[in-house]
Amino acid sequence: MQIKVKKMSPSLLAVAVAVAAGSSTAQEEIIEEVITIGTRVEGRSASDSAAPVDVISAEEFVNQGDGDMSNLLRNVVPSYNVNAQPISDAATIARPANLRGLSSDHTLVLVNGKRRHRSAVISFLGGGLADGAQGPDISVIPAIALKQVEVLRDGAAAQYGSDAIAGVVNFQLKDASDGGSIETKWGTTAEGDGDQYMVSGNIGMPLTAAGFANFSYEYRQQDATSRSVQRDDAAGLIAAGNTAVADPAQVWGQPEVKDDVKVFANLGLELGDGAEAYAFGNYATKTVDGGFYFRNPDNRPAVFAIDTDEDGDVDTPLVGDEDPSNGLDDCVGFSHADAASSDECFSFTEIFPGGFTPRFGGDVVDLAGVAGVRGEMDNGWGYDVSLGVGRSEVEFFIYNTVNASLGSASPTSFNPGTYIQTEQNFNLDLNRQLDLSGTTVYFATGFEWREEQFEAQIGDQASWEVGPLVDQGFSIGSNGFPGFGPQVAGTFDRQNVALYSDVEAELTDSLLLGAALRWEDFSDFGSTSNYKLSAHYQVVDSLALRATTSTGFRAPTPGQSNINAVSTVFVEGELVNQGTIPPTSPVALVYGGRQLEPEESTNYTFGAVFNIGDLDVTLDYFNIDVEGRLSQSADRELSDEERAELVAAGITGAESLDSFKFYTNDFDTNTRGLDLVATYPLDLMGGSTDLSLAFNWTETEIEDFNPDTMSSLRIRQIEDNLPNTRGNISLRHAEDNWRALARVNYFGAFWEPHLEAEALPIDAPSEVTLDVEVGYNFTDQLSLIAGAENILDNYPTEHEWSGVAGSRYPATSPMGFNGAFYYMRARYDFD
Repeated sequence: MQIKVKKMSPSLLAVAVAVAAGSSTAQEEIIEEVITIGTRVEGRSASDSAAPVDVISAEEFVNQGDGDMSNLLRNVVPSYNVNAQPISDAATIARPANLRGLSSDHTLVLVNGKRRHRSAVISFLGGGLADGAQGPDISVIPAIALKQVEVLRDGAAAQYGSDAIAGVVNFQLKDASDGGSIETKWGTTAEGDGDQYMVSGNIGMPLTAAGFANFSYEYRQQDATSRSVQRDDAAGLIAAGNTAVADPAQVWGQPEVKDDVKVFANLGLELGDGAEAYAFGNYATKTVDGGFYFRNPDNRPAVFAIDTDEDGDVDTPLVGDEDPSNGLDDCVGFSHADAASSDECFSFTEIFPGGFTPRFGGDVVDLAGVAGVRGEMDNGWGYDVSLGVGRSEVEFFIYNTVNASLGSASPTSFNPGTYIQTEQNFNLDLNRQLDLSGTTVYFATGFEWREEQFEAQIGDQASWEVGPLVDQGFSIGSNGFPGFGPQVAGTFDRQNVALYSDVEAELTDSLLLGAALRWEDFSDFGSTSNYKLSAHYQVVDSLALRATTSTGFRAPTPGQSNINAVSTVFVEGELVNQGTIPPTSPVALVYGGRQLEPEESTNYTFGAVFNIGDLDVTLDYFNIDVEGRLSQSADRELSDEERAELVAAGITGAESLDSFKFYTNDFDTNTRGLDLVATYPLDLMGGSTDLSLAFNWTETEIEDFNPDTMSSLRIRQIEDNLPNTRGNISLRHAEDNWRALARVNYFGAFWEPHLEAEALPIDAPSEVTLDVEVGYNFTDQLSLIAGAENILDNYPTEHEWSGVAGSRYPATSPMGFNGAFYYMRARYDFD
């Protein structure tokens, strides 16, 4: 929907989007985008909103080389960050993203204005900032299904409930009743790897004479990349004559994504008397296959070696006696070579003489459906009644590894178990426009019921089984990601209800005031109340001021409150097994664990929308205080007594745990920043040309924390792992059948503790990349597009620790580390 208004600057990218889509911008007026979030008033435009809302057309997502929605959104919203996650356990499958410097589950995701379910993946390794987060997986949304995307850069928990601390992202699906498009895309990196293939389509059809049925489909494949160097220890093995060591022994790169299928449907039907029935939903599958750390055949503890004198140096080969009936002394002192010539003694070098590097991933199934009826009653009250169900399932797999305690009987591939997240939502929304003494007042109120369930399903027996060699020092469970045993598997759920009210009043032609209040009660921790106040003041035709203040909250998920898991991580240059245990378990309680509570926030924004001649500018400042932030505690080394207690509690692989973490509400942060957007139309070569700038500055500071649970490493990760500044400058030109785009991207400096080790610091400098795209319309229906992301093949600055684990570039680099990506697209539009 488009309306003409006085010449005022819209929100982020609105003008640039119109030009990119081929629309012309007249000198006297611009085309404004109608928003559906941040306000419950129908027809409100982005520039009239009291809060900053970015309105991004579908063309901004389609006109890119990548096919992952997380990457596409990052390229057009500077305050949105996501990186590759090359070796991050389950976070590789559903990558955590960050809006305005906060965690991935501080952003609420909507589809057609309805809450989107979160992923079943819990990001145990989230680069510090998103450690332990459980947010939605937006990678299952295909760009071709989108009509537009709205990004509300403001706290909105009082309007939408839990998670909306950093803001809200609303994906609006296409609703055309005719026409459609077919698109194919192929791309590859300058290195010749990481190929992406994609075929997608969209079609709109009438649903009787009074409705529409719009369907979208996408199939995508993504090959893996490698930007690794050989590890020092692996190179040493090869130099010593071990010819079975791979080169590189460990791969750092983007994972392989196979059978990435996405199907979306959006339907609407007019029922008469102002009523409309609607339904939308999706089905998506994908298989993600990534890498893990290399297991050295000389010194990997509990598989190849054992520390017999407990001096911290693993220096004795671990050889198992597989026939202990005559005592366990027959293999003591054996070397790996001795074991190879013995029927009774066994060494894992017989299976993996060059060591091994596990491969880990998951099969993802994501589906959701929402159905409802909306309209207006005879008394003037509008209504919207809906029911939604969402489900995310991740069935994990790991291969090229062993359950060491099983000895020679161990398989080398496992299914460690499955996580399932299921959510149900019922909403009743009412609204009415009132005229009170000449003042227009928009009033809305509503009720919401939600049920959220997290389930951990048992893995195959070999992935968690306690084998016969456990008493000889061999580790239990599939090495790298132990399976979920009977004691770990379970279902955890909670329910909540909410009541809200929302008022907006146009006191004068220039002044808009708003207020929202929400009460919500959860079955596991009680109730919370939040408010929001907002204002928009049109000072003169060319200048408007806007401001909001609000409180918010994010409720801990059932998964975060109850999860048991084991991850293999680097600590001081060595691989160790680290457990995540429930915060209310006896061991966690000793170190400050307790029942999780909601995070609470206070959010302030102040901004201006103005134009100077043809230059349109929006400038918004934000300040967010979050108290009791939920995250994983500092690592705690386990004593033998505590380890035995975890074993008794049924924690899989607890016998081999070196340390543990748990979720806790133990630190407060202040996040502040500035968003600047400017657009300027140019008169070049007789075509339509637009220059746009989008810039973000964000800074986070930890103001209070518990030193018993918060480490100095984690503090600096949260404060410095994301760049404080990001931005881009775009030039778009359209003329006759040609169109072109050039975009310069700026990524500020950041700090990374390589391998999560404070002793391996990386001070990464700022970087600049250049994207270009050229398109030609052969006919009104057929177009061919060629482009490149990072066309100059820029890489992050190499760091000095590459020999430790084979990573040449910072793993958390916001610009990625794959170099240039070249692509071609063919598109056919039909009526």
